[in-house]
Amino acid sequence: MSETSAAAEAKAFSIAYPKKGEVPLLYDSPHSGRVYPEDFGHSVERRLLVGGEDRFVDDLVIDAPGHGVTLMKALFARTYIDLNRMPDDLDPEMLPDDWEDDTAPSINSGRGVGLIFRMIGDAVPIYDRALSSREIRHRIDAYWRPYHAALESEIQRIHDAHGSVFHINWHSMQAVGNALAPDPGRRRADFVLGDMEGQACDPAFTRFVATTLEELGYTVAINDPYKGAYIVERYGRPQEGRHTLQIEINRGLYMDHGTLDRTEGFAELKENLSRFTEKTAAFVR
Repeated sequence: MSETSAAAEAKAFSIAYPKKGEVPLLYDSPHSGRVYPEDFGHSVERRLLVGGEDRFVDDLVIDAPGHGVTLMKALFARTYIDLNRMPDDLDPEMLPDDWEDDTAPSINSGRGVGLIFRMIGDAVPIYDRALSSREIRHRIDAYWRPYHAALESEIQRIHDAHGSVFHINWHSMQAVGNALAPDPGRRRADFVLGDMEGQACDPAFTRFVATTLEELGYTVAINDPYKGAYIVERYGRPQEGRHTLQIEINRGLYMDHGTLDRTEGFAELKENLSRFTEKTAAFVR
């Protein structure tokens, strides 16, 4: 690995390996990063950007390696560049005149939340300037690509070692959809599972996860309003023994929407997710 590659990886992610016998289960938290790179250059107040994080999700599942699970997490802020978008999902309103690469803006870009966010919260602009081609390429090359290269490598490593791999892609969601969400104004379940309508993992695994969470006292919705995004679509290949499931946690369970701080519910949820991990590790073992 070159020094440049090592430096990029150090900025992009961290991986915690199992503390005891490894099971074919991988967790990743791509949106819980808290580092805002110096070249971000946003004009909106930082607090609004913090609200765009999947705040504390990595802490909620931090004991996963104690159950034999590999845990990977992004270190940088999601609003800087979103790992759950394709690299060509670029908002046309953000592109400089000299941008020459192909683009394929999705409905997310249309809402201002593509690969690089243009909006935050209730459709508040993040920048008061145009981004340069150099800035955009740097974010892709130094953050997006190293994370996905490492995630793909870990999935392959676990699959090679065990013959299959179960990958849970962890996220959080607001209790009620905001203006940039697919369901503005709607109150959500405690957990939303997304498996691309059964295309990204064995439906039996989705059912197991739903039942386990319900037995812990939570309400669960499946593929509503989130079916999974780029990560689930890219890595979920159940016909090859590669199962990927997205889990969205309702922030109302553990975080104050106003202060963005942990509530008393955080400790209980963390304990229950540790139980969940223990049961899921046994299931995939």
